[in-house]
Amino acid sequence: MSATTSTPTKLPPSQHQFADIIHRLEAGGAMLPDTPENLKQIIGIYKAYAVPMDFYWRNLLYIAEQVFLEPLPLFKYFLPKEYLDLHNHYAGDDADLRIWRGEATAHPELVEFMEKGEIKRKLPKLLHHLWHDRINMEFAEACMRSMFWHRNMGGQFDPYLDTDEYVANADRAIKAYFKGNPVMLGLYKLFPDMFVEQVRQLSYYSNLGLFWEVMAPVFFEMSDLYDEGKLTTVPEAMDFLVNGIFAIAGRPIYHNVYIRGECYEIVPKSKGFMWLYEAALPYVEAVFYRTSPFRGTKSYNAQAKQVPENQEDFHYGILYADVFPIGSAGIPPTLLMQDMLHFLPPYLVDYYQQYCRGEDDTLIQLGVTFQRSMYCVTSAVIQALRQALLYPLDDEDPQHLQANRDFFESQLDRFKRSEARLMDIQRQDYR
Repeated sequence: MSATTSTPTKLPPSQHQFADIIHRLEAGGAMLPDTPENLKQIIGIYKAYAVPMDFYWRNLLYIAEQVFLEPLPLFKYFLPKEYLDLHNHYAGDDADLRIWRGEATAHPELVEFMEKGEIKRKLPKLLHHLWHDRINMEFAEACMRSMFWHRNMGGQFDPYLDTDEYVANADRAIKAYFKGNPVMLGLYKLFPDMFVEQVRQLSYYSNLGLFWEVMAPVFFEMSDLYDEGKLTTVPEAMDFLVNGIFAIAGRPIYHNVYIRGECYEIVPKSKGFMWLYEAALPYVEAVFYRTSPFRGTKSYNAQAKQVPENQEDFHYGILYADVFPIGSAGIPPTLLMQDMLHFLPPYLVDYYQQYCRGEDDTLIQLGVTFQRSMYCVTSAVIQALRQALLYPLDDEDPQHLQANRDFFESQLDRFKRSEARLMDIQRQDYR
């Protein structure tokens, strides 16, 4: 059943604070209003996001699989050709499931940017790096750390990291990696938990890399469909995401390490951990909703009480972000906006020229657009969960429709916080 198929509700109007949005969800819509301007913004930003994401997922896997426990990983962002040529499992002729019709290797725009950067000159990679003329992997690592810090978000992947089996797998890999290095082996013997905890974090590198490997071709395909006139409404865009979520829900989540040509399974594929429950849902919870206060914007001093006492009360994700003050050097969302700036489709460049307060305002407007787009993605996750756990939107049974409504209302309860931007994105002039 398509998420956008529905009939007029047989229930009385909702009394929820966000009743109009609840009714829109019941009709198969998204939290984001269906306007041509909103559609243009979200599809354009999906394209701009997908290109650096194509680097993020490759680099995350490279760090998890090859860099591993390198004590001084100075060149961990220098992606080797092997990983640029690594075939995405959801693009290209040999795809497990072809979501995007493009090539399976690194996106041409990404390759060109890596060679010439913003300055459009081919210089040694180290010079581009030192000039900070590169893709900002620090953003990807911030997302990974959020997932690693906000643990126990459901699924079986995270509990497995605390099992004796996992520790034994990590132990084998650690000893193999430092074979012939008595200093590091001695440190490992003295501080085993510290090393295993670092391996746990690397398993989250792999988890996030495998998650984004799927999302990049999804966003590329949505951009192509929009350019071809085949995605014409926000609900259609959300429905594409819903169908994509179900199509790849079962892709394996694992962590392998390659040491001197031998593969060590830290989180084996045979455990059966799946993309939807072990990566997608924890990512949405940890990154869209929670994350953590950005350094320099909140005091971490306990006496100042600027940070919630309880982990579940964290509310610093993009769905709550005030995008205007985050445009500061070193703050992860700003690094993402800078990455996306290089890959904007022409129609979004024209849009920003029309509405921005000059070029210096572009990153802020990118942040607002990105916020809108992630409300659409979150809507797709909500609709997918409803579809998996509850009833069709056009169900004839009023009790089933009421169960759907209760679910939608419980999801939107999270946006009652004053920091939430749900009502802001209802206005087209929120720029």
